[in-house]
Amino acid sequence: MLQNNSALAQLKQQIRDNTPRVEGVIKATDRGFGFLETDDGESYFVPPPAMKQVLHGDRVEAILHEEGEKKSVEPDTLIESGMERFIARVKKRDGRLSVIPDHPSMNTPLKARVKRSLDEASLGEGDWVVVRLVRHPLKPEDRGFFTQIDELVAKTDNPAVPWRVTLARHALEQECPDAGDDWPLRDEGLEREDLTAEPFFTIDGEKTRDMDDALRVERREGGGWTLNVAIADPTAYVEEGHAADLEARTRAFTVYLPGQNVTMLPEALADDLCSLWEDRDRPVLACALNIEADGSLGEYRFFAATARSHAKLVYDNVSDWLEGQGDWAPSEAIGEQLEALRELTEARADWRAKHALVFKDRPDYVFDLDEAGNVLGIRTEERRIANRMIEESMIAANACCADLLSQHVGHGIFNVHRAFEADKAEAAQEFLAGQEIQVELEALTELPRYKELKRELEGREDAWLDARLRRFQGFTNMSAQPGPHFGLGLDAYATWTSPIRKYGDMVNHRLIKRVLKGEQAPAEASQALTEQLTERRRLNRLAERDVKDWLYVRYLTPSAEANESFEAEIIAINRGGMRVRLTANGATAFIPAPLMHSDRDKVAIDDKDGRIQIEGVERYKLGDVIRVALTEAREETRSLVGRPAE
Repeated sequence: MLQNNSALAQLKQQIRDNTPRVEGVIKATDRGFGFLETDDGESYFVPPPAMKQVLHGDRVEAILHEEGEKKSVEPDTLIESGMERFIARVKKRDGRLSVIPDHPSMNTPLKARVKRSLDEASLGEGDWVVVRLVRHPLKPEDRGFFTQIDELVAKTDNPAVPWRVTLARHALEQECPDAGDDWPLRDEGLEREDLTAEPFFTIDGEKTRDMDDALRVERREGGGWTLNVAIADPTAYVEEGHAADLEARTRAFTVYLPGQNVTMLPEALADDLCSLWEDRDRPVLACALNIEADGSLGEYRFFAATARSHAKLVYDNVSDWLEGQGDWAPSEAIGEQLEALRELTEARADWRAKHALVFKDRPDYVFDLDEAGNVLGIRTEERRIANRMIEESMIAANACCADLLSQHVGHGIFNVHRAFEADKAEAAQEFLAGQEIQVELEALTELPRYKELKRELEGREDAWLDARLRRFQGFTNMSAQPGPHFGLGLDAYATWTSPIRKYGDMVNHRLIKRVLKGEQAPAEASQALTEQLTERRRLNRLAERDVKDWLYVRYLTPSAEANESFEAEIIAINRGGMRVRLTANGATAFIPAPLMHSDRDKVAIDDKDGRIQIEGVERYKLGDVIRVALTEAREETRSLVGRPAE
């Protein structure tokens, strides 16, 4: 009998070895079928019966079936589950408990049980919960899907659902840390210079509480300026290894969401003791840097100090005053500095445009909410002169920090960005060649040549080219070693100007203080820490996007019901349609192919090239600005649907 079983197993293995197979990730649709997408960009149809064995995001090995020109796959082996932990809504029917994953392409209930510490009776229909997958039909010995409810996130009628659910989805903290209110100023063996009589000032949003940078600007007799940057000093209160420090290390960043901030440090520090409030003495880490008349950076000096902000200024008020508008006016001492800071900013921007790189200004969209979280309106905030004054000052200060750490420590927390990763550089070179832009590979991987290429491409003002090229570009990572920041066009970049809200800046503060005291630097940050900082920053951005998507749907539901039209930019094209961003408020909407033409067969989408033809004529491409009429606002999927308004 054992011999027969062994022979049967060998026969099955032989059949398996000789069967064409592919590996990829499952992409579900809301119509029952799905697709398996391979790492090299191939896509295979997964029929509805086979989709019942997998979940969206699963990485599987699948059997390939070919019938003529038609190809489909049958998932056979689970490599990695795409939904080990997920957010779902409770479903109760006939005394049986199940959950429906909160995903736009998944509407099939999954059987569930409740974690022992939870009371099943307390869970109601539609409640939001954190769920863990415990059985998968493609796992050995498992015959179907089964889940466990680990946590109640929010009751279905909780007005804070968008915030609670989003933070839980990304496993981010729901509340600010609590670490007590007793925070004596530590004796760090640093001599602090007294700057309290110097007229420093802050420029922030009107409602900002965690103010971590104050400035003092002076014109130099021989031309140029001296910029004094005073930065809040939380490490003067929080010792490395303290509970608050360990919690800040875990959180990595303050999470900024519309209507709610979840601070990295206890609020007693973030919004009070460390915040550079007007007329309050504060310990700071400071840098005095010379900026030459042409905008280049000169000598700089870091030092510890005690400073006092003499004015809490607001971006719009400062911009209005500098532009000759509005009724607000600063004191004479502050006004003279603001004029000097504008001159400095224009010089720095000109220098960076010639010798580094400058980001294109994009507006910010600000949600005005009532106490219940309802959206009262969405304001567009342009990057005005006051915003650029602070931005240029911080970039200059952070460039000095990168130089100091590189020369005197050899490591720190650096923001490293390579425009094209090595595995995508050749593909980018080939793409550019197709646009009659001949570049050597070094122009994509070496900073000096890349800056020349970037200026050449910007001179073309081709929105489609910019959008297509972004598909090949990499992301900014946190690194313990200095490296180039291609986005800014700088050889190295290390931030220290936001220690209230960024743990990496706290790390750099401690290293700067070691240099000031002449102490030996500790070992460089571990790869685990830099990877955690990079990942937490990514999750924070996803959380901000997700909450905004939820609020956009609620706010624009009346517009969708009225088929209101908006100007929009095409930001993505895939095989199902195109995604656009509404210029008026920043919301994104999807335009499916069937809404572009009554006959879907007459719509030809080239998602790789970012172009769409209708009846053989190119009608849309990435970067185009078009009119879009909203047709649906779906809160269950937090998505807006539209159609071309032409």
